[in-house]
Amino acid sequence: MTTPTSPRTTKIHTNGLDLAVDIRGDESNPTVILLHGGGQTRHSWGVTAEILAINGWCSVTVDLRGHGDSDWPADGDYMHFAFRDDIIGLAEQFKSPALVGASLGGMTAMQAIGVTGPSLARALVLVDITHRINADGGRRIGSFMASGSEGFASLEDAADAIAAYNPHRPRPSNLEGLKKNLRLREDGRWHWHYDPRFINAVRIPKEMASVPGGPAAEAARKIGGFGTPTLLVRGKMSDIVDPEHVEELLEMIPHAESVDVSGAGHMVAGDSNDLFNDSIIDFLKRNLKG
Repeated sequence: MTTPTSPRTTKIHTNGLDLAVDIRGDESNPTVILLHGGGQTRHSWGVTAEILAINGWCSVTVDLRGHGDSDWPADGDYMHFAFRDDIIGLAEQFKSPALVGASLGGMTAMQAIGVTGPSLARALVLVDITHRINADGGRRIGSFMASGSEGFASLEDAADAIAAYNPHRPRPSNLEGLKKNLRLREDGRWHWHYDPRFINAVRIPKEMASVPGGPAAEAARKIGGFGTPTLLVRGKMSDIVDPEHVEELLEMIPHAESVDVSGAGHMVAGDSNDLFNDSIIDFLKRNLKG
């Protein structure tokens, strides 16, 4: 087994925007597209993309619209349907990839498959997200993101904010990695690397936080009919996905698999990276053939 070469960074045009992507591994291999959560970037997947490439897939990490090095939409459109359509355009440029989506990335990937049909993706991995979310957990994420709207005086301050949000995760001693998700602006402060309009534009639809319904649930039911191999990876300590949400999703997608990752909260890939990687690699080996 060899270590893959450094990622090839490029831009892919979809839905009127250029999205920044990193591609690892042999592009003739089956493709796995990794879609981050709201407020994150393509770097949030840690070593997952590299592990996938080592194990024989072509991994593609992408900055969603308004995030990282991707374009900011001129009209400030950050509704779920816009992300969904971006994902459709991105996935169509690869040969029936697997979609792995965390939080916002997973919710909109599910909807993308729901509106296009089973040909868009040969497998779906939902990372701590279902058709709806815990309202209190959603507000907690919103508060965390809003707390950094004025930027941070130092990387240490940013690390303190992250530690307060994720108290179960060890605070990193080396803060250089934060520079992948923060940018030092002209005001001398460190700001999250996404369009500030994203915070104000994104709202949690009522149907996601209360009763099971709405476009995400409709998409889940369609996926249940399509038979698209589906895996839900939930953080055991998640405050976003409740056990009843899992039960509802499995009723809508009867063939779906579900696994809880102990020691992980909503940010599963970062909290328990080895356990997360083992879960999705096992699933992909069984469901993603060349």
